[in-house]
Amino acid sequence: MDDAGRILMQCRRDTGQWALPMGKMEIGETPSQCAVRETEEETGVLVEPVGILGIYSDPGHIVAYTDGEIRQEYEVMLIARPVVGQPEANDEASDVRWVEPGELHLLDIHPTQWRQLNDYLEQRHPHVD
Repeated sequence: MDDAGRILMQCRRDTGQWALPMGKMEIGETPSQCAVRETEEETGVLVEPVGILGIYSDPGHIVAYTDGEIRQEYEVMLIARPVVGQPEANDEASDVRWVEPGELHLLDIHPTQWRQLNDYLEQRHPHVD
């Protein structure tokens, strides 16, 4: 979230849906290092983690990737503030922008992302399940 209260969102090329920046940890990374790297790679914005939103998993949500990989994921979601950089589209995201909380309903967002966004907006964190 930036100082104006907006949330950094990206429209993923693989699904066409809007999502928070996220990705896979690399060997030797901490969750914070992963969040910083993935956010900068996917959005062009360098961030600083400032808290934990929660740990999320849904046994009913199975992810099928375009490369054939299928799995049930869990996510460690961090709260971060921007340090430097401007949102920019890239090979993973067709659009990247800061979104006002009141405008989130205008975007096609997956239900699992809505759960995380609502926890953040309603200050229900840290969440663990």
